[in-house]
Amino acid sequence: MNKIVTIGREFGSGGRELGRRLAEELGAAYYDKEIVSEIAKRTELSEQYVQSIVERKPVVLYPIHVGRSFYPALDTVAEQNAAIYARQHEIIREMADRSDCVIVGRCADFILRDKDPLRLFVYADMPSKIARCRQKAPEGEARYSDRKLARMIKKIDAERAHYYYFYTGRKWGDPLNFDVCVNTTQQEIKALAKAIARLCD
Repeated sequence: MNKIVTIGREFGSGGRELGRRLAEELGAAYYDKEIVSEIAKRTELSEQYVQSIVERKPVVLYPIHVGRSFYPALDTVAEQNAAIYARQHEIIREMADRSDCVIVGRCADFILRDKDPLRLFVYADMPSKIARCRQKAPEGEARYSDRKLARMIKKIDAERAHYYYFYTGRKWGDPLNFDVCVNTTQQEIKALAKAIARLCD
């Protein structure tokens, strides 16, 4: 069976960077935005629309078409969301079957539970998340106040929690649902990736 690591993460915690560095340490495939691209390809929905509802509440009025629509006009947004999750489920399982891999977000820990992945949850305190967001944000967002950034982070995390609960029936971030919870507060992500890679041996 392939070696699989799944990563749930709070926004701004560095979970995406940790996943990428961990994949490099393990010599494993890394999947994150690639999942969204593949869903868009298979459904003919725009990547922006798929991204807007993967791990988040759906944005009902977002433009969803690229070329012709994959869905009849009478389909509801709920049906579209269910179809996208079904494609996501299918794609994640295909990726896990293909090779050793690290998969970020998208309920992968639940979808692959029969494959016994190492399930990580990455979190940090708010000042650390704000600092990381400032470091990596586009120029305009870097000027946001700490208060505005904190509100944005809380909103995104609430949407991720809602999405995770809706599709898994589990509480997002609950230590009982993960094998390792990683606090990245004032920690160097590169060093954490090396340490976690040793757990996978």
